[in-house]
Amino acid sequence: MLNIITALNAPTTPPPALTVNYLVVAGGGGGGQLGGGGGAGGMRCTVDGTGGSGGLETALSLSVATNYSIKVGAGGAAGTSGGGGVVGVTSIFSTITSTGGGGGAGDSAGPGGNGGSGGGGGNATDGGSASPSGQGFAGGNKSAPGASGGAGGGGAAAVGSNSNSGTDVNGGNGGAGRATSISGSSTTYAGGGGGGARKDAGGSPVRTGGTAGAGNAGDGGASNGVAVAGTINRGGGGGGGSAGPTYNAAAAGGSGIVILKYPDIYSATFSGGVTQTTASAGGFKTSIVTAAGVSDTVSWA
Repeated sequence: MLNIITALNAPTTPPPALTVNYLVVAGGGGGGQLGGGGGAGGMRCTVDGTGGSGGLETALSLSVATNYSIKVGAGGAAGTSGGGGVVGVTSIFSTITSTGGGGGAGDSAGPGGNGGSGGGGGNATDGGSASPSGQGFAGGNKSAPGASGGAGGGGAAAVGSNSNSGTDVNGGNGGAGRATSISGSSTTYAGGGGGGARKDAGGSPVRTGGTAGAGNAGDGGASNGVAVAGTINRGGGGGGGSAGPTYNAAAAGGSGIVILKYPDIYSATFSGGVTQTTASAGGFKTSIVTAAGVSDTVSWA
């Protein structure tokens, strides 16, 4: 009888706290036509690397049986008719918001757009800023007043390169993205798009678009071709369009992503609009969310 009573009164070990590490990357901005590369989507992460020059984000302490908002932002559309690219869409997890990347400036538009990382400057304009700060870097600026190529969009880890001045020039390079191993393998996200080349005279030699920043952004357009779009679910900016001497198409930014890592004693339930995969390793589960609507949720039990 004593053994039974002792067993009943023995202390129990509480479950581990529901502490959730996260990566939240917004959609990258679209490239401008004959202009700057799109800025990378804002990157906020608690593991290995995050956007901007500050320290890592802080993991969230959450409650079971509670719905938390989740959304993966789409990439911004490319600029057309000499216009600037469209800002990327915000990504959200609970209280964490990552801001969409700024659109690249166009030939006939204003400066590069502000965003998680700023869009690159255009023909005679400067790049956008990283706003709010701490999610990425600014886009590159024009090198001199007057005709020039497109500047690179800002990335999670670096400012975009300035444009090259003149009417027969290459585009500026996009700013580098940043790597994190939250998914289980190191992956680089949120690179800035390359700026478009400018060649008013056309013909040879071909001028090259700016190189995309590491992080699956898009290359800027060469003087005889179209730009490259950002890779889906990486948050990179789209490449800026070129002229050689007619306009060549700019490219869209890549969509963002949300990754959640939490103790494997818990199970996550996502609402119906979410596309995700969940895997277990080393005492943790990792849920990778690649598509979500505006009002989707996740909860734990």
